[in-house]
Amino acid sequence: MSAPIRVVIADDHLVVRTGFGELLDTQPDFEVAGRAADGLEAVRICREVKPDVVLMDVRMPGMGGIEATRELAGPGGPRVLILTTFDLDEYVYDALRAGASGFLLKDVTAERLFDAVRVVAAGEALLAPAVTRRLIGEFARMGPRPGAPVAALGTLTPRETQVLRLVAEGLSNPEIAARLVVTEETVKTHVSRVLNKLGLRDRTQAVVAAYETGLVVPRSGHS
Repeated sequence: MSAPIRVVIADDHLVVRTGFGELLDTQPDFEVAGRAADGLEAVRICREVKPDVVLMDVRMPGMGGIEATRELAGPGGPRVLILTTFDLDEYVYDALRAGASGFLLKDVTAERLFDAVRVVAAGEALLAPAVTRRLIGEFARMGPRPGAPVAALGTLTPRETQVLRLVAEGLSNPEIAARLVVTEETVKTHVSRVLNKLGLRDRTQAVVAAYETGLVVPRSGHS
C-alpha cells in the first residue's frame, strides 16, 4: 500500500480542527499529522512533520493563513487548501497568489473534503467555477503583474506554451488531449514539463503564472 496522505489542519476554532480531523481519520489513506490554532504554529508544525496537504484557515490571530501559505509555498512545501466561509471570500485571490492550490468551504460535505485533499495531494487544481471567474476578473482588472517571470516562458516549447494556455483556460487533461488530438498521457507529460521549467508545484500556480505574465489575457465580459 502507498503511504497515507499526511494532513495538517490550521484553524483558530477548535470545533473546526476537531471536526475535520475526525472526518479525515475515517479514511485509511489519510493521516492527520498535526493541528494548529494560528499561522505561526501551522508553519512550525509543517516544518517539523512535513505534511502533504494543509487545510488553512484565512483569518487567524497573529499570522493569518495567507502569510502562512506564503511561508510554506516554496519548493518541497506542502500543498495548501484554503478554508473559507464564502466561495467569494475577498481573500481567496490573495491566497492563490501566495501559493495556495485551491480552496474549500467550511461547510463542505465529508466526501467533498476527501476528494479535495486527494486532488491537491496529486498536484491537481481545485478551483470552483465561481472562484475561477473571480480570479480571471481580478487579472483582467489588474493586468500582467510587474516582475512576473516572463523570461521563464521562453524555456517552453511551442507545444508546452499551447498546453499552458489551455490549462489556464480551465481545461482538464482529457479536454486538452481532445483539443490537441493527442493522448492524455502526452498531455500529462507536457504539463509536468511546464511545471518543472517554470518552477511551479501544481496546475493552480500554472493558471496564476499564465495570467500574471500576460501569456493569457482574460476575455472581456468576465467578472
